Amino acid sequence: MRACNWQRAISLPLSAALVCAAVAAEDQKPPATGAGGTGPRVAIEPRAAKPVPGAEPTDAPKPRGATIITEKTIVQINVSVFTPLGQVVTGMEQEHFKLFEDKVQQSIETFTSEEAPLSVGLVFDISSSMGSKLAKSRQAAKEFFKSSNPEDEFFLVQFNERPQLAVEWTRSSAEIVNRLAFTQARGRTALLDGLYLAMNEMKEARNPRKAILVLSDGGDNSSRYTETEIKNIVREADVQMYAMGIFESVGGRGRSPEELAGPGLLTELSEQTGGRHFPVDDISNLPDVAAKIGVELRSQYMLGYTPKNGNKDGKYRRVEVKLAQPRGLPPLKAYFRTGYYAPTQ
Repeated sequence: MRACNWQRAISLPLSAALVCAAVAAEDQKPPATGAGGTGPRVAIEPRAAKPVPGAEPTDAPKPRGATIITEKTIVQINVSVFTPLGQVVTGMEQEHFKLFEDKVQQSIETFTSEEAPLSVGLVFDISSSMGSKLAKSRQAAKEFFKSSNPEDEFFLVQFNERPQLAVEWTRSSAEIVNRLAFTQARGRTALLDGLYLAMNEMKEARNPRKAILVLSDGGDNSSRYTETEIKNIVREADVQMYAMGIFESVGGRGRSPEELAGPGLLTELSEQTGGRHFPVDDISNLPDVAAKIGVELRSQYMLGYTPKNGNKDGKYRRVEVKLAQPRGLPPLKAYFRTGYYAPTQ
């Protein structure tokens, strides 16, 4: 974590801990307004980092699609914490979290807030309605990648009436940015098919932390896959989904039923994975929102536990994370994956 700028620090009493704000991405940018921005980070000064039991070195190579076999099920839940003003809160400790599965409290066995490598898939809309929005959308993608580190890996799915894996797995974000520079907007919108292709490609990710970033301007009108099918796939996958929805104002022009349903679909898909949907009314806010999503992904807490329900029944288990409110801070809100499917063997 970057050292605090004490002239800009937020001073809040927290039992001998120091609280400060660190503005991520472009440090001098103010928090976005009206676009769901996360704002600067509020950091509780942490104690010495605790090693994660059994964790592999980050530089250990992992073959694509590798399956790690263990004798017990370990469920990992990534948690983002925010103040009421949308500031990301970092530096919290394990005792500030309580974790429940199907309303039964679980024992948190592993806890870390250290930045870990990411596997990220960018799902980018190039349908005809994106024509006037492509320039800012490309800039948003570029801003998002500025927070990447050398251990990260990426791929690019572009979609109009059909999806395409435009850039396969790479550690070079510049390769994706360069490919986006030559995109042209045309055709209809197969958003659901694009998500299916991205979720399938994510099965080959090397890093344990996985996320999909969706950038689209409306609902689906050309997919073969249904909403129900994609919702089930998203629930089964251990992948966080973040979405930037660039929507026309209701009074701006006639909106199709698919476009009217777009915000609700992206919100539902994102929130059940522990990610978030950022509706963007003003496309000039896109780069700032993208940068803040990058900050959020790198400011999460990772909680691991062995479920007390050891039945391998394949059923959906609901997960809830509650915060033990640190003294001196305003009421905090946590975002997390809301459930997972138990293994069957």
